[in-house]
Amino acid sequence: MDSKRPLILISNDDGYQAKGINELTDFLRDMADIIVVAPDGPRSGMAAAITSQLPVTLSLISQTEGVALYKCSGTPVDCIKLGLETVVPRCPDIVIGGINHGDNSAVNVHYSGTMGVVLEGCMKSIPSIGFSVCDHDPDLDFTPTRTYVRNIVAQVLKKGLPVGTCLNVNFPKYAPYKGVKVCRQTIGRWEKEWVSIPHPRGGGSNLYWLTGNFANHEPQSTDTDRWALDNGYVSITPTQIDMTAYALLDEMKGWEF
Repeated sequence: MDSKRPLILISNDDGYQAKGINELTDFLRDMADIIVVAPDGPRSGMAAAITSQLPVTLSLISQTEGVALYKCSGTPVDCIKLGLETVVPRCPDIVIGGINHGDNSAVNVHYSGTMGVVLEGCMKSIPSIGFSVCDHDPDLDFTPTRTYVRNIVAQVLKKGLPVGTCLNVNFPKYAPYKGVKVCRQTIGRWEKEWVSIPHPRGGGSNLYWLTGNFANHEPQSTDTDRWALDNGYVSITPTQIDMTAYALLDEMKGWEF
């Protein structure tokens, strides 16, 4: 690793063999030295989960000029925590999660293991970016995202990000993209989230399969990430780790407890 080049730490929640993370590495390898520490298999929906009851393993898979790839038995957040303490030679210039196979806009940011990676980097005061595509196809063509990924990373390398703030970037399912919208998180929620089927062994119990439909509560609002994606734009949502409800803070100081 060249100490004069930027250093990027990458992880995901789809596993180190996923196409998205390998394409991301290829997109950026001429811009920086890269260390990938990713789960040994899919960890979607892990959010900020950490492993506390079991030991975690870390193994070097490959090392080439400027790129080192490790797999980890833990969660996406474990990958960042362990990578920063054991294999990263200095503080990375950026932590990146992705490219995720699936949408992480709106409330999905709270469930996402990819964004768990990003928020962990952010909590370590490292500029951090999450990249996701609204398509779960494991063999998706990521080529349309390349220029946008490189430009966004270049801007963050140049300008940095405020401490405690990261970027949640989502790409529409279909290319070509119309451009970029910097926008806020959509207000909405998941509904009808479980499909019930009878247990194959009987006994009167059911099995439940997580599914659901996302209900956009403001479909006409043109300043949201869901509107941008539904209309063919790449959405970039500045996201912060401070969850304090400042609008309510002063009012609550006048409450009687």
